[in-house]
Amino acid sequence: MMTGRDQRPSLRQRQLPAAMTLGFLLLAGSAAGAADLRGRIILEKSAGGKASREVQSAQIYFTPRTPVKLDVPTEAFEIVTVRKEFTPRTLTVPVGSTVRFPNSDVILHNVFSVSGKNRFDLGLYKRNAGKDTVFEHPGVVRIFCNVHHSMVAYVMVVDTPFYTSPSFDGQFSLNGLPEGPGTLTIWHERSEPTTHELTLPLVEPLEIQISVSKPRVPRHTNKFGKPYARKRSGRAY
Repeated sequence: MMTGRDQRPSLRQRQLPAAMTLGFLLLAGSAAGAADLRGRIILEKSAGGKASREVQSAQIYFTPRTPVKLDVPTEAFEIVTVRKEFTPRTLTVPVGSTVRFPNSDVILHNVFSVSGKNRFDLGLYKRNAGKDTVFEHPGVVRIFCNVHHSMVAYVMVVDTPFYTSPSFDGQFSLNGLPEGPGTLTIWHERSEPTTHELTLPLVEPLEIQISVSKPRVPRHTNKFGKPYARKRSGRAY
């Protein structure tokens, strides 16, 4: 099974056209009551037919209908600020996990979120090993910097141990899933999430198409609910 520690995000994400399609094939096999899901996510409009790094923004997780034990990692996950960007840009963690936000820049950052019960505000801080926050509730956490409007990250908090994200070429696998019914969820920052009821193991390949239209930097205010300050060029910092 690949966990959040197995995710390999790119340092920079490339912007794609506003309309594109995600498709992937899933194959499943089983052994001794456990099933595996393997496949590849494909961005059909990737430049020159090559795999786009934006494919790594996708988050995939499977929730069995019968709950399984969820072990919370003892070590903190990390999202680092590098050159006014969050790295990784997207991350999946189990409920109860700690996420640390180191600042690798020489400038100040203020990481915050106003996403429901997972809201937090780490305050303004300079380059250091980072500050922590614990995510206790399932759901998507939209994360911003109160200083820099273009800085965006997402944490998907899940109540299942079966989650992953694809590599740069779209390949992924979920291993050791329990046989039987459950829900497969595919989330991408520029699309609405899709859910699919499955019964494992699968015999036929499964193809899922997702239309992506959301902007790469969503409209948002600062932590006070106010517009960001603007530079002389008229663009937000």
